[in-house]
Amino acid sequence: MPALTTLLSQSGTTIAIVGATDTPGKFGGIIYRDLKAKGFKVWPVNPMRKTVDNDKAYASLAELPTPPTLVNFVVPPEDTLDVLKQCLNLGLMNVWLQPGSSNADVLRFLEAHQFNYLNACIMVATW
Repeated sequence: MPALTTLLSQSGTTIAIVGATDTPGKFGGIIYRDLKAKGFKVWPVNPMRKTVDNDKAYASLAELPTPPTLVNFVVPPEDTLDVLKQCLNLGLMNVWLQPGSSNADVLRFLEAHQFNYLNACIMVATW
């Protein structure tokens, strides 16, 4: 599988942001707006929101109009693990974990199912 940082430089890359929000100061909103401003096609995924930054939000990855190139997690580890199970079922194997979105259980799941993943801040990689 290609390195996730390589995927960021390819045209047509789409990113689902799990935990995208409009709540001021929350990283889910900061990251969503940052990647959008950098020209990435981003899909906000948050079952508690109808929109994020005036864009239609999706309750789950399965509802996205097209499968994303990678899934970025900005949620607590317990939620990350639940959504990773959806990723596995949907064949979405490129995942990016923001600091605070993983724990030992998440990392074990990623390794056991051979995900292509990175555990770092995506805003630093796209700087």
